[in-house]
Parts: sequence; structure tokens; C-alpha cells
Amino acid sequence: MRAAFENDLRRLQTEILKMGSMAETAIAHAILSLQTQDGKLAASVITGDDEVDRMELGIEELCVKLIALQQPLAGDLRVITGMLKICTDIERLADLATNVAEVALRIGKAPLIKPLEDIPEMANIAQSMVRDSLNALVARDAAAARAVCLRDDEVDQMYSQLHAELMEFICSSLSSKDVEQAVDLLFVARQLERIADHATNIAERVIYMVTGMRVKTNQPETLK
Repeated sequence: MRAAFENDLRRLQTEILKMGSMAETAIAHAILSLQTQDGKLAASVITGDDEVDRMELGIEELCVKLIALQQPLAGDLRVITGMLKICTDIERLADLATNVAEVALRIGKAPLIKPLEDIPEMANIAQSMVRDSLNALVARDAAAARAVCLRDDEVDQMYSQLHAELMEFICSSLSSKDVEQAVDLLFVARQLERIADHATNIAERVIYMVTGMRVKTNQPETLK
């Protein structure tokens, strides 16, 4: 029975990682479609979200099956419920990537109001947080997960700076089309800030799975 249970746990983790890889790729492609103004790439991100949603349902069913049939003890139950919550965070990552892709389609081939330098930089940090949080899950590495949580402030600061810049542009621009694009870019920045938040959530859940301790990024003392 224990061997079968551990096999199911490994399968659960494999499916979570596959789903996470798909979400990470969706984020990368969504930002690239915005940079290159590639409508086909943006459309592929939107279409791919359905597969992530299907994977979420399968993972949820497996988690419920493990809880109902195996009656796991405290440590194993913590792992299963942690995986279930991580699955939800990953599904949200894919949704956020879809939101960015929709903006890329909306902007289309219109001239960009500013060089896209800060948005891809934010995206790189957020993507690395997603990747590192999933690596921490595989390694059951609470220290690596804490390091992910501590990087969330960097993305928040970048978002604040970009928000101020774009709001200034919105208030001073005389072109309604430029204002619309500035609002769209501000929306993209917000999606990236939320991606970093969900990566942080995954890292916090890894810490809980490994140590049994609940931590919150807005309570730095819990990350020590």
C-alpha cells in the first residue's frame, strides 16, 4: 500500500511540474508576442490555456483520490494539500499569461509608445521566481523557497516605478490611442506583479510542506 501511495505522490508531482512548465512557457511566449508584436504567438498562448485548465482538473481529482482512499497521515496530508494549492497558483499563472497575450493582440502592429525594456526585465524576474519555486518543490528545499519569497519586493518596486511613469504619460498625452496603449502596458505590468505573487505563494507552500511552518512575505520575520 505504501509503495502504491508513494508512486501516486510521484505522479502527482510530475503532473504539477508539467503544468508549471506549461505556465512558464506561456508567460515567456506572451511577453515575446508583445515585444515582437506577433499575433500568432499571442493567439497560441490563449489557445494553450485550455490544456492547463484540463490538467488542473486531473490533478485535483488525483489529490481527492489520494486523500479519500489512502487516508494520509499529517506529513503526507500536508504534501497533498500543498500540491493542490500549488496547482491552483499555476492555473492562475497561465491565466495571467493569457491576459498579457490578449493585450498583445489588442495592440497589434501599432507603434509602441515606449521601448519595451522594463516590462521584459520584470517578466524575467517573475519567470525565474516561478522556475525557482518549482525547483524548490522538487528538491523540498525550504531555504531556496525562502529566497524566492524575498525577491518579491524587487518586482513590486519595478511595478511601482513603471506605474508612476505610465500614469505620468497618461496624464500628459494628447493622443487617445497612446493613452489606451499606456493603460494596456500598465495592465501588463500588473499581471507580471501578480505572477511574482503567485510564484511567492508556491514558495510559501513549499516551506509549509517541508517544515510545517506557515510563512508570509508581508511578515518578513517568518522568513528567517
